[in-house]
Amino acid sequence: MQGFAGGGGGGGVGPTDLAQLQSTMHAIELACSSIQMHINPAAAEATILSLFQSPHPYKACQFILENSQVADARFQAAAAIRDAAIREWSFLQADDKRNLISFCLCYMMQHASSHEGYVQSKISSVAAQLMKRGWLEFAPAEKEVFFYQVNQAVLGAHGLDVQFSGISFVESLVSEFSPTTSSAMGLPREFHEQCQMSLELDYLKTFYCWTKDAALSVTNRIIESNSEVPEVKVCNAALRLMLQILNWDFRYNSRGTKTGINVFTAGLRSGSVSPRRSECILVQPGPAWRDVLISSGHIGWLLSLYSALRKKFLCEGYWLDCPIAVSTRKLIVQFCSLTGTVFSSDNGQMQEHHFLQLLSGILEWIDPPDVISKAIEGGKSESEMLDGCRALLSIATVTTPLVFDQLLKSMRPFGTLTLLSTLMCEVVKVLMTNDTEEETWSWEARDILLDAWTMLLVAMDSSSGNSLLPPEGINAAANLFSLIIESELKVASASATNEDYDTEYLQASVSAMDERLASYALIARAAVEYTIPLLTRLFSERFARLHQGRGIIDPTETLEELYSLLLIAGHVLADEGEGETPLVPNAIQTHFVDTLEPDKHPVIVLSGLIIKFAEQSFDAEMRASMFSPRLMEAVIWFLARWSHTYLMPHEELRENNCNPGSDQHRSLHSGKALLDFFSEHNQGKPVLDIVVRISLTSLISYPGEKDLQALTCYQLLHALVRRKNICFHLVSLDSWRELANAFANEKALFLLNSTSQRSLAQTLVLSAYGMRDSGASNQYVRSLLGPMTTYLVELSKKNNLKSAAQQPDVILLVTCLLERLRGAVGATEPRTQQALYDIGITVMNPVLILLEVYKHESAVVYLLLKFVVDWVDGQISYLEAQETAVVIDFCMRLLQLYSSHNIGKISISLSSSLLSEAKTEKYKDLRALLQLLSNLCSKDLVDFSSDTVEEESTNISQVVYFGLHIVTPLISLDLLKYPKLCHDGCLCSCAWNS
Repeated sequence: MQGFAGGGGGGGVGPTDLAQLQSTMHAIELACSSIQMHINPAAAEATILSLFQSPHPYKACQFILENSQVADARFQAAAAIRDAAIREWSFLQADDKRNLISFCLCYMMQHASSHEGYVQSKISSVAAQLMKRGWLEFAPAEKEVFFYQVNQAVLGAHGLDVQFSGISFVESLVSEFSPTTSSAMGLPREFHEQCQMSLELDYLKTFYCWTKDAALSVTNRIIESNSEVPEVKVCNAALRLMLQILNWDFRYNSRGTKTGINVFTAGLRSGSVSPRRSECILVQPGPAWRDVLISSGHIGWLLSLYSALRKKFLCEGYWLDCPIAVSTRKLIVQFCSLTGTVFSSDNGQMQEHHFLQLLSGILEWIDPPDVISKAIEGGKSESEMLDGCRALLSIATVTTPLVFDQLLKSMRPFGTLTLLSTLMCEVVKVLMTNDTEEETWSWEARDILLDAWTMLLVAMDSSSGNSLLPPEGINAAANLFSLIIESELKVASASATNEDYDTEYLQASVSAMDERLASYALIARAAVEYTIPLLTRLFSERFARLHQGRGIIDPTETLEELYSLLLIAGHVLADEGEGETPLVPNAIQTHFVDTLEPDKHPVIVLSGLIIKFAEQSFDAEMRASMFSPRLMEAVIWFLARWSHTYLMPHEELRENNCNPGSDQHRSLHSGKALLDFFSEHNQGKPVLDIVVRISLTSLISYPGEKDLQALTCYQLLHALVRRKNICFHLVSLDSWRELANAFANEKALFLLNSTSQRSLAQTLVLSAYGMRDSGASNQYVRSLLGPMTTYLVELSKKNNLKSAAQQPDVILLVTCLLERLRGAVGATEPRTQQALYDIGITVMNPVLILLEVYKHESAVVYLLLKFVVDWVDGQISYLEAQETAVVIDFCMRLLQLYSSHNIGKISISLSSSLLSEAKTEKYKDLRALLQLLSNLCSKDLVDFSSDTVEEESTNISQVVYFGLHIVTPLISLDLLKYPKLCHDGCLCSCAWNS
């Protein structure tokens, strides 16, 4: 579009210029109207875009803002000023820059009473962005000129509408300077960081004080009025801005250096210690803010404001959700997250007084819990009660359990932990009563309160010392856990009789409730002397009920309850231990010190009871009538988690588990007795045998149950062979030999999915570490994998191979054996390397023959390639010169065969859908080939003699060079965009790491 008026913000306007400006305005107005009415939108968008892209459009944009009657046109004009100014900033004169900001600020103030709020908001945002763009250029005196006008507006010198506009501008400015909400300006990160530091150190506290004064100036009018007054809008905006400022990510101290995370408060814990369902932002502004936030009586004013408004509108139920009530409560809740050096170093007294003051105002939102919940069920808004729960979570996040509990005792005859327990008990009762699938207020309240318990207990649970709750807190935790168990069992029981019951209990995965159950476990461990016997009693009752009513009573409800108890008990007794060997939870180590007989230790009793229950699955009749695949999943999941912590712990781990830092000898004795009971010299080996037999049962007797088989192969069995001391006993068990024999010969195990096949093969090979020497280990591996290699060799020699190999059952068996061999070679260790090398050599020719036979079966081709890749990867670092030559020769033959049959390449005659599918397969092949070349390149030639180094290096180079010639045609422009292959279009390690 031609003819937009240019120039800066000043100068007169002649008749020609005026006509041009009006023409531009009408064009933009027409374009905006066309877009709204869906009339030729492409042309309309082009017109608006030409305004944005034209050089120096400021005069035209200002003219539109000042004269147009179309709000959308004014909005677009404001946006165009922003885009042009950011784009042309370096070329603008200093006066023009200041004039643009002044124009936006003046326009915003002059049109403060406008009802078109989105235009005002845009102008405010543009002013903030331009001010930030010039922030490092403007002298302090220049900034003060702008801020004097803003300060006068915020304090109400020009009326309520202008006051609201001034607050809105400061809100936009703070948002623009915050790293998380700033706009892109095409500038380096250092620019944004310098702006952030400058605003935080020099202006943020000042803005807060302005805003607080603005709120103070209108609150009396609001409280004294009997109806809604304009001051409410100003007060609400001020409260929102105060909340936004407190949400600022405070990073700098008074000297302008980064503070990092402030951990002044003893109870402060990182938000990453546990899964969080509720948001809690810590407020750590530093000592410079103490006079404003702590010493000035600011909290008292805020609480008094809310209390006065609450009493004033007590009879109007809707008031709890009106903007000013919500903003006030949010600000109060945010003050509950205040922590760090903003408090004096006075042994926590200032901080405790701060939280005590807040708690005194918040109590009426949540106490008494039963009265509050009845009112909510009767139709009252739940928002105030939920904010009260959030306040408790915030205080729990920044205090220790002991400090948290003491806060309430100055106002009530009980501690804050008791209030937290009573409140959550009431919420759980509501959940039990309402028995609905819809997520109601009680669901949200439960999650918030669970987070509060988690934040209080997680540090104590992981402590190496003897950290305990006060007796009242222990009773509170015990009572709460008892009700939680009752609730969970009721839900489990109901799910058995209601076919439409769609809850987490009907999900197949046993990890569906992990997050919530982990919090339940922390509560249970806080009162472990009560909760573990409770779990034992409940499990024992239901176990007995199964036998008493066998054949007479439908066991479904009882089995669902046992399923729930298995998951809860598993979380209470042991931690997940993902990626590391878990220790016995500290709470269990330090309790039950009076138990002198190990077989009466509550943890041993509960563990033995569950293992005895799991043994019932050996009986075919019991298995058919009671052990559904889903219940069996819970059994396997429990055994995997439990075994990783308690079964045959290594001597070193047993010493660590016994908590040597504790001062109580009896506690040490209790922990040692617990671990000794399941050690290899006591009951460990019989229990290990039971675990293996249960695993074999789950694999053989539940065909097609992929989730159960995955749990068994990957979590339970694979976890057992991670510990070498267990391997010594595994390989001596008849049950383990039965498992190995079933793996080699049982047809049911050939139906496992690919992941389970690989995992089980890897596990069985890894267990060879437990053999007496390398000779026995290699013989064990040959016996285990011999039938598979024999089948592949015999298949490759068949005269009718081409026709026989295409039969579905043969393809299925071949893919199964390849997956198993992949898993086996992935377990290569010095003890078993020779056997796995021999197996690879044995199947070399069959692999080449099968590659040719299955050249049109992309899935089989990929498995053949992956087997070779994994085998070479496991072997390459062990091979001598002669063996390396054999491997290199084989790889060259493989690559030549792959190339000669055009495998992996794409015919241009393919349809688009088939083309897409073929490309996906091509990428998989390419990654495998690249990884194979990478493995060959990694061969360390230092071990070779000087006579062979040059020859071997040449051979490897030839294979790699030839391999790159094969994979290069597979690379096309679309491949370079493939995110999982390569982020910058090069053949580098990122290509095969994915």
